[in-house]
Amino acid sequence: MSKTLAGKVALVTGGSRGLGTAIAIRLAELGADVAFSYVASGEKAAAVAETLQQKGVRTLAIQNDQGDPFAAQSLVDTVINHFGRLDILVNNAAIAVQGHRIDDPNADFAELDRQWRVNVLGVVALTRAAAQKITDGGRIVFVGSGLGGRVALPTVTEYSATKAALVGYAKGASRDLGPRNITVNVVQPGIMPTDMAAAAGEVLPPGISDTMSIARIATLEEVAASIAFLVGPDAGYITGAVLDISGGYQA
Repeated sequence: MSKTLAGKVALVTGGSRGLGTAIAIRLAELGADVAFSYVASGEKAAAVAETLQQKGVRTLAIQNDQGDPFAAQSLVDTVINHFGRLDILVNNAAIAVQGHRIDDPNADFAELDRQWRVNVLGVVALTRAAAQKITDGGRIVFVGSGLGGRVALPTVTEYSATKAALVGYAKGASRDLGPRNITVNVVQPGIMPTDMAAAAGEVLPPGISDTMSIARIATLEEVAASIAFLVGPDAGYITGAVLDISGGYQA
């Protein structure tokens, strides 16, 4: 595999599992040094770091709670102090609080509020902090969701809203950072085999396959490859874009 990201330093949030791990591995395979954040899964983070080191790159696992917006600056500072630079930011970390309608008295509103802090306020705080340090010509990618634009079922209202908010913020950030040739884009995956999605392998929830052109779920590697393209040298003229990776899903 060509080392198109050699010499670059990437920060991937939520890199100790699922899509975050797949992204970190893909960027390392392309030659980037990779820092990644995690909240509590220290053993998983150590295993991911070892995998990345085996790719021949430098890596750093950083414990950081994205639900605390005041922790964003220290995360960026740690990356800069360790690697000396920051070229790529992938805002991947998120949580999903679903399963209750907004008028359900049993809904856990404290958890819904935390979801907003993790999925929006923490992402915004980190992007602001990174924007001060990221190199000119750098890359920022937000991992959204197909639910950010098409709410096909009840009980996902607040999660969908947090992902929709990222689209507006990314489009605005692309205008703010364009004079520095920093691109800002959103990737919106469909169903993936992650802890967040209650799906695995090729299995789709009943009825969903009828709404898709390619009736299967995405692989983590497919989504990671699309993100790797957006942060690579061939995507310098793509910014403010929203890329759906959903098998042609149409609600």
